[in-house]
Amino acid sequence: MGNIVSISLPSDPIFESSCWGSLIQPPKYISRLKKDLEALDHSFRELTALKADVLRKVEVAELQRSMKRLNQVQLWIEKVEKTENEVAEVEHGRVTAQKTTCPATSMEKKVYKKLAKVDALKNKGVFAEVAEETFPATLVHERPMEPTVGMEFVFYKVWRQLEDEHVGIIGLYGMGGVGKTTLLTQINNKLLHVDFDLVIWIVVSKDHNVETVQDKIGDKIGLSSDSWKQKQQSGKAEDICRLLSAKKFVLLFDDMWEPIEITKLGVPIPNPRNKSKIIFTTRSEDVCGQMDAQKKIRVECLAWDKAWNLFQEKVGRETLGIHPDIQRLAQTVAKECGGLPLALITVGRAMACKKTTQEWNHAIHILKKSAHEFSGMEDKVFRLLKFSYDNLADEKVRSCFLYCALFPEDFFIFKDDLVYLWMCEAMLDEYGSVEEAKNKCYDIIGTLVAACLLEVNLDMVKMHDMIRDMALWLARDCAKENDSFLVHTSAHAAPDVKKWKTATRVSLADNHIESMVETPKSTKLLTLLIQGSYISRSPLNMIVDGFFDYMHKLRVLDLSRNEKLTQLPSGVSNLIALQHLNLSRTGIIELSIELKALVRLKYLNLEYTNQLNFVPPEVISNFHMLKVVKLFGCSSSDRILFGGERALIEEIEGLKHLEVFTLTIRSSYCFQKLFSYNIIVTSTQYLHLSDGKNYSSVLDISSLADMKHLRGLHINEYPNLEEMEIYWAGQAPNDPRNAMMRNQSRFCGLEYVDVCRCPNLKDLTWLVFVPNLRILEVRDCSEMEKIIDLERFGRMAGAVKEQNALAKLTDLHLDSLPRLRSIYGNALPFLHLKQILVYECPALKKLPLNSTSAERCNLIIRGQKEWWNGLEWEDEVSRSVFLPDFMSEFGEVVRTDFKETDLGQFSDDILFFSSRRKYILYKDL
Repeated sequence: MGNIVSISLPSDPIFESSCWGSLIQPPKYISRLKKDLEALDHSFRELTALKADVLRKVEVAELQRSMKRLNQVQLWIEKVEKTENEVAEVEHGRVTAQKTTCPATSMEKKVYKKLAKVDALKNKGVFAEVAEETFPATLVHERPMEPTVGMEFVFYKVWRQLEDEHVGIIGLYGMGGVGKTTLLTQINNKLLHVDFDLVIWIVVSKDHNVETVQDKIGDKIGLSSDSWKQKQQSGKAEDICRLLSAKKFVLLFDDMWEPIEITKLGVPIPNPRNKSKIIFTTRSEDVCGQMDAQKKIRVECLAWDKAWNLFQEKVGRETLGIHPDIQRLAQTVAKECGGLPLALITVGRAMACKKTTQEWNHAIHILKKSAHEFSGMEDKVFRLLKFSYDNLADEKVRSCFLYCALFPEDFFIFKDDLVYLWMCEAMLDEYGSVEEAKNKCYDIIGTLVAACLLEVNLDMVKMHDMIRDMALWLARDCAKENDSFLVHTSAHAAPDVKKWKTATRVSLADNHIESMVETPKSTKLLTLLIQGSYISRSPLNMIVDGFFDYMHKLRVLDLSRNEKLTQLPSGVSNLIALQHLNLSRTGIIELSIELKALVRLKYLNLEYTNQLNFVPPEVISNFHMLKVVKLFGCSSSDRILFGGERALIEEIEGLKHLEVFTLTIRSSYCFQKLFSYNIIVTSTQYLHLSDGKNYSSVLDISSLADMKHLRGLHINEYPNLEEMEIYWAGQAPNDPRNAMMRNQSRFCGLEYVDVCRCPNLKDLTWLVFVPNLRILEVRDCSEMEKIIDLERFGRMAGAVKEQNALAKLTDLHLDSLPRLRSIYGNALPFLHLKQILVYECPALKKLPLNSTSAERCNLIIRGQKEWWNGLEWEDEVSRSVFLPDFMSEFGEVVRTDFKETDLGQFSDDILFFSSRRKYILYKDL
């Protein structure tokens, strides 16, 4: 506030005699000096009060808003403070003059000058405004960044949304190290050349709170005083809102782990009126939802060509060219990074000085077997990825995540497989029914997918290579001692049995092992996966007797895909805790009587056991806790189920806890008899129907409506089938009028339908009664003309159209249908359609699409270029809408030479051969 100086007027005789009197000055000078001193004292007091008022206004302005005092105000205050010192000197001179002699005229002149100066400052101290709004000198700060590789397309996607006035909040999500911050930096720097008033970059710490973020915003917009930072959260919010409301701003939040309430910060919500934007990066798709992002954009790993370019850049041309084999080895190393930019950069830099093939081969070995040992991988890659793991809600979700690392690299795991595994691993013990366990399992999977720790594809999930390597690192080095993993996938020899001793989970999935000749003393073992190869025929043909002698705690045993394994070893009765037994696609000839001891068994899978011809009586019926039985694709299922004195189907019918049943029926007799078993009918979820040698021309599917939980129907090899009819009591066959009036949801649970090798079948019109159909595949039906023939409904065709058939369809696959002319009579409003695949359907000239079909579905249409060019459209607008969605042929397919016997090679629940061919193989398995 400055010094306050009081001018004292002397009245004592000392002053008069010593200072003035000694010089014999006239009395008038004394009188004038007194008056001037009085005037100076009065005027100075007024100036001091005025200065206090101005300072108070300045402080209030700077405290309440992003304001800075005017330069003229600051200069005036400085002059007042200088004058205060000068007036103080006058007072000091008066005191001194009382003790000495001094010229009266000199003192009078000083007082007069100071009075004039004080009066002038008073006149200049009246300000209309004392402060003005201020911003940082640079409204957009360019951020340093290295040149980017392969991010052009995602940058274009983000920028296109940024230019859309109806999109105010954009969420960029993806796994750690994928380049989200780099992308945000690109956007920030591009905004240097765009018309925004203010661009604010905020790094959101993992343990942020509202006030911390407010302070960071305040620092960027001039609200940085200590007094402002002491304000309450609500007060800060008012100040931020008042300032930003008048501006067109872009707020960039980097590395957001938890949602932030924008309104609590004081940030105005972007809208078309204010034209402001908020863009944030996160590892969680869930955060995007909770932030009300109008557009969520996933930042993916780099495609191979871009990944290879980035890797070459980091390794350097000199190293890559030093030996003719290094380039080939370098590609193998780069592929181990899975397109993750952080891994490509880390590994590339580490290999920049490796100039011998031996060093490169060693790097490949390390990356494949124990990636955490590779230089820089643990500190620079895994520890960064581990933040996503640490951020998971609870220990159960973390355990489920680590469990997925038991499967091989790039392996697609069916969600339902995880349901049954986790249900039997005590991870979902609190859920009594399979359906409840499934709901919880899907919730956990959704959490992991949202956290970018799993990738989803239809009903499957997979781990990115680097995420899997991180998970194995955690399981080996960071997990609790009672949850130790031993993972040797794709192995050609079994690991030393000494390594099994402390393991709780052992995975030899995708093995190429010929025999298991040693007995491991694995008293702690809970999980054992000895699955055969997923691509080639597995050589495993023998497991030594007594192999299971020490595995009393084992809960899960998976021996699937070992086609040469014809029998189980003796001692299998020791598996008294076993709950999950998977023998699918093995060469097992008969089930061992020892299996009767497995009284805790909940899951039994015998799918595609083509050599199985005998199941001993009272083995299955001894599994009182059995919830899941799978016989889909079992070649002898008719004889095994319905043959013998006491048919196996009767034992299965007696399983009181049975909830899931799958099977194959190859005769009309067995198909009709099946429906006399209520528990089996109500628990059947997947059904494969084949004509065998009956050569039926008509298939009555009315009874399938009683299978309330039927999800998948596979109809295969009906050489004489012409009609798939629906008969309901009191109705004429195929009378659509009565059928529609009775019930529109007879097949409400059916989601997958696959029809193949039915050469005389002309249509599938009955599908209008399948309201929840998601995947439809029709192939090798040479007489098929229409998928749904509306003409069969006569006058009721209009009512059928109103039911919006195929409304929930996501995937439509049509293959080798030479006479197919129509899918549906008119364009349909597909709400969920993701993919249409058409191959060898030359007569199909029109799709059920118009310009408004499949809006916001990200539809992909695949087919032959000649077929596409010959399509007829409702108008040119419709064609132009779908032209960007077309992909010629099946460019991503790496193998198309699978046979029908390969069906389901990749997972137990898969029904559709072509679905697997076109969905999984193009992922480079």
